[in-house]
Amino acid sequence: MDNDIESLQNILKGDPSNFQARRELSILLVNNGFNEEAEGNLRYLLKYFPDDAEIYYNLGIVYEKLKKFTEAEKCYKKAVEISPQEDFYYNLGDVLVELKEWDEAIAAFKKVLETDPNDGNCYFNLGVCYFNKEEKNLALDNFQKAVSINPQDVFAYFYLGYIYQNDGLTNFATESYEKVLSISPDYSWAYFNLGSIAFKNGNIEEAKMYLKKTIEYNPRDIEAYKLLTQICLQEGETEEISEILNTALAEEANGDLYYFLARVYKYIGSLDDYCRALGEALKNPYTLTFPQDAVKKEYAAAQEKSGLGLELEPENEIDEYNEEPEEKVTEEESQDIPEETFEDEEIPDEETEEELEEEDISDEEFEEEDYDSEESEEDTDG
Repeated sequence: MDNDIESLQNILKGDPSNFQARRELSILLVNNGFNEEAEGNLRYLLKYFPDDAEIYYNLGIVYEKLKKFTEAEKCYKKAVEISPQEDFYYNLGDVLVELKEWDEAIAAFKKVLETDPNDGNCYFNLGVCYFNKEEKNLALDNFQKAVSINPQDVFAYFYLGYIYQNDGLTNFATESYEKVLSISPDYSWAYFNLGSIAFKNGNIEEAKMYLKKTIEYNPRDIEAYKLLTQICLQEGETEEISEILNTALAEEANGDLYYFLARVYKYIGSLDDYCRALGEALKNPYTLTFPQDAVKKEYAAAQEKSGLGLELEPENEIDEYNEEPEEKVTEEESQDIPEETFEDEEIPDEETEEELEEEDISDEEFEEEDYDSEESEEDTDG
């Protein structure tokens, strides 16, 4: 392939007006990731062929790869204006999803379905659009059409599970997540959501099993550690959760994990270990999502007790945990998500300025959480 590119470049050195060679070169450059050079060649061609839909289409692909989505949108719109082809509308829909222009994206994907009513990817993307518009029934309808056409569409099954779960239809949700895992056994967020369902249903051992699977396939899933810590403390299984947290921390320091470990040490009444874990949490501020001012005050109070030779009374029970979990739809870090997956949910700020002024989060933060499902990306990462 490199020889082909070099050969075409040599042809153009001798004859810059050889438009056919420049077209072929542009396609090869796009396909091989030489996006900036491809852009230059395509823009050059547009000077001589301003009404060529294929040139606009390929330039749109280049801009999409360069994450210049507004420019890509303009190129794809120009392409469909000149020649309303199925591929042009599909790529336009892709870019409009990236730009969160849901209604325009829906219109583009429907144009594709006019000529190809069995395009499963289009139904999936329509589902994503309606999901983000909070039109749940239309989202469900399109995700169901997607899996009827492509029974291996793992992401459509995951969305179905998430919607069912949040509607309280846990049997349907469980069935959808199990379908996800039958297709993609390492899809960690499906394990997490199954663990969340099991926890709410009081199936503690099953919940622990799913959460451990989550961590196995995605060692950075903080929500899984959080819920597993809560469960283990409620069950008095402090050695097990200490080993799990320390094993994770041996691989990579993390402020939240140190804070969870601090809860374990407070639970068993180990003041020195409690102080140490809080101190380590504060040394990792970029991965500590709990209010740092409150953690600092908690750390100072623990140090004062230690300095006075006081003991830390073991906790006999775990208070309810109210903090909302981060909502995600797909698992970009641990899953290979296709380009047609576009979810990028907005996460509400977890802490307000008033909450940062709270004096102590020690017990309030570990109250029993209403563990909803982990929601996704691309946007559609599993």
